[in-house]
Amino acid sequence: MATVDGVGTLAAEQNHLSVTDHGAWATAMNNLGIMPVGISGQPLVSDSLCIQRFDPGLGLIAPINPMMAGISLVPPPPVPPDTPVIKEIIHCKSCTLFPQNPNLPPPSTRERPPGCRTVFVGGLPENSTEEIIREVFEPCGEITALRKSKKNFCHIRFNEEFMVDKAIYLSGYRMRIGSSTDKKDSGRIHVDFAQARDDLYEWECKQRLLAREERHRRKVHEDRLRPPSPPPIVHYSEHEAAMLAERLKDDHNFSEATAVLFTWIDRGEVNRRTSNHFYSMVQSANSHVRRLMSEKAQHEEEMEVAKEAFKNALLAILTQFEKISAVFTAATRQKAWDHFSKAQRKNIDIWRKQCEELRNAHSEEIMGIRREEEMEMSDDDLDENPCKRLRTQDNGVCDQASLREENDSLRWQLDSYRNEVDLLRKEQSKAGHPDDEHTHTHSPDAQIQQLQQRMLLMQQQLLSLQEKLTSKEAELEQARDEHRYLEGEVLTLRDKLLNSPVEALEGANGEPHEKGMNGCVPSLFHSRDRRSDVIVRGGVTSEKEALLLGIISTFLHVHPFGANLEYLVSYIQRLDSKVSAGELERLMVRLPAMFRQELSGVGATLEKRWKFCGFDSLGSA
Repeated sequence: MATVDGVGTLAAEQNHLSVTDHGAWATAMNNLGIMPVGISGQPLVSDSLCIQRFDPGLGLIAPINPMMAGISLVPPPPVPPDTPVIKEIIHCKSCTLFPQNPNLPPPSTRERPPGCRTVFVGGLPENSTEEIIREVFEPCGEITALRKSKKNFCHIRFNEEFMVDKAIYLSGYRMRIGSSTDKKDSGRIHVDFAQARDDLYEWECKQRLLAREERHRRKVHEDRLRPPSPPPIVHYSEHEAAMLAERLKDDHNFSEATAVLFTWIDRGEVNRRTSNHFYSMVQSANSHVRRLMSEKAQHEEEMEVAKEAFKNALLAILTQFEKISAVFTAATRQKAWDHFSKAQRKNIDIWRKQCEELRNAHSEEIMGIRREEEMEMSDDDLDENPCKRLRTQDNGVCDQASLREENDSLRWQLDSYRNEVDLLRKEQSKAGHPDDEHTHTHSPDAQIQQLQQRMLLMQQQLLSLQEKLTSKEAELEQARDEHRYLEGEVLTLRDKLLNSPVEALEGANGEPHEKGMNGCVPSLFHSRDRRSDVIVRGGVTSEKEALLLGIISTFLHVHPFGANLEYLVSYIQRLDSKVSAGELERLMVRLPAMFRQELSGVGATLEKRWKFCGFDSLGSA
């Protein structure tokens, strides 16, 4: 009886820990955190809501009223990962699964293969069948294949990958068929991941599909972000050329038409037959230059108007700031200041300081605008100087450009005549037949003589043009020297006016210089000697310039035939590397009575040399 009572007590405890059939399996799956699959009835609630006393014959726990006292629907605190999972007994129709001792380590598994859907089940009882194995593992999910071996193991393939995790949960359970105690009817099962070629192949196919989808998605994204292709350029034809000439006259289609014209010229569509059409189109494109210049002038005028409006607005703001500062000044006087409280005085003082800072900032900005306007006006005066404009016209810069163009055209004609002479000579050498001798007896010789005469004339013209070009270049260099002299004079006069305006107003004989304040000294433009005297009067402004003047004079004195600027700079930079070529040139230009620049050589060998002429001026004096 004791044995029977013990067995009954054990059965009661087992019933207390588990539920029958599907209930026990659902509780075990619930402990794993996986929703039960293939079980009818309501889903199980969490362990925190389970009632300790329930009817084991029901198989399912009755729903709980959340309004009952002592029951809370707040989820339980997270279970630490080190605590072992308590497994329960699982009852099936043909067998029973007993969990292993929770104090033992969990069963080990190999590394999970990619896309694994097949498990290895070992340690099965010898008397187990496929029906019993299906009955145990079918709650984990749909089984697509089951292969059982004679050596108490099998391979089970599921329909989805997550079903393998449910099957791994059963690893370590002892399986007993029925209520038999025979060794052949019991065994500890071991479930592990299995490597199957079908799983790997399907996983690779899925990965390739995902990669294709990703490439397609990336390509669609790149195509969406790629800028549109430019429109294709039509091929040249007379009809298209006529249409393009009309579009070149339109201001709205001018940009597109010029792109087409550039493409045609770049493709090589210009030849003798189409040169007139292209010339007319280039002429039409050139006619837009005047329109563009007028638009530029209009925009500049608008910018000037905007600048003037901005300056007027700043002046109005500054005027208001002055009025506000006057109010603060009146408020800080003693007859009004004594009647304010301490806090009011503090606020008024803070406001007055802020107003003064803003007023000073605005006044500095207006002064900066005025300085810029004065600088622009001075630059315009220099540009509009009639003496400078006359000198530029006398130098003949435009004539030099036209001479260069004529020189190039004559060279091209000379090359073409030479090519024609070579062709005629080749034809004459090839013409060895008597028929050709009768037909072309005199014409090739006459043509060769004419071409030779033309070549001689062209060569003479070319030599004369080169001589003119050399003379014009020399005149241009002289004009540039004069321009440098005048720049030095202007700089010295500006320094005099800024440093000592009273002395600048007085002349050499003690008479006031009335026109010096206007920025124009007409007497300086009469002769070079007078200009050099004015510059010498300016003198050396610093000790560094005096040292440089001595070194340059010594260097040029030992070079009686002169030296170019690069040679002089390379010598002085050995003594002081901070000295620049521009500084030396400005110093020598300012002192024309001591240094003179001369041109030596002809054509490509033309070279500028500086000479020391200080003793010449002393001798002439």
